[in-house]
Amino acid sequence: MRLSAVLFLVAVSVAFAASVTVKTLVFPVETDNSFVEMVPKKPLTLRAFTLCMRVATELTGKREVILFAYRTQQFDELNVWRELDGRLSFYLSGEGVLFRVPPPGPLETHLCFTWDSSSGASAIFVDGKKSLTKIYKTGHTIRSGGKVLLGQDPDSYLQGFDAKQSFVGEICDVNMWDSVLPDSAIRDMHSGERIQRGNVFDWETTQLIITGNVVSINKEL
Repeated sequence: MRLSAVLFLVAVSVAFAASVTVKTLVFPVETDNSFVEMVPKKPLTLRAFTLCMRVATELTGKREVILFAYRTQQFDELNVWRELDGRLSFYLSGEGVLFRVPPPGPLETHLCFTWDSSSGASAIFVDGKKSLTKIYKTGHTIRSGGKVLLGQDPDSYLQGFDAKQSFVGEICDVNMWDSVLPDSAIRDMHSGERIQRGNVFDWETTQLIITGNVVSINKEL
């Protein structure tokens, strides 16, 4: 066997050895009773975060779509949306910050949302490309003691779901850090390189509690 062929086989073997099998959640239909709770590794008392996920959906821009919801008994502490007009946004206990960036569609999109309380600097990354920076909620703190849901927006604590806001599609690789990651780390993550896993949510180890019509399948990143 020629040396080039041997090197090719070695490279393929290394690539397969480095691949990671993860859970992917499929929300097949619009409902007001299907969701997935994510159990955090540490309390969500946050003054900064990076939240990343891979999303695919065929829902059009004709309705709102919830991508991530964290609610305590009193407040929506952190909600991530695709808005009615297609913009992406997140809300910290009140008015949100909105970005006119390419929204997710039927092809998988890698999204990251970043915020730093000390400066208010907020941004969104779409497939590794960064939006402009907006200043939002300087000095704010996200409070612990709530529940994180994928698939539904609770208008009260684990209640008040609206089917017309529910997520329909596929979501996976949801990771969260209690700091703002460097731009280069987010670009590496989008391209499939291994970086340090989330210390608030690590998709490979985080406990997921499925309720209703949600299908968990395995895929390789």
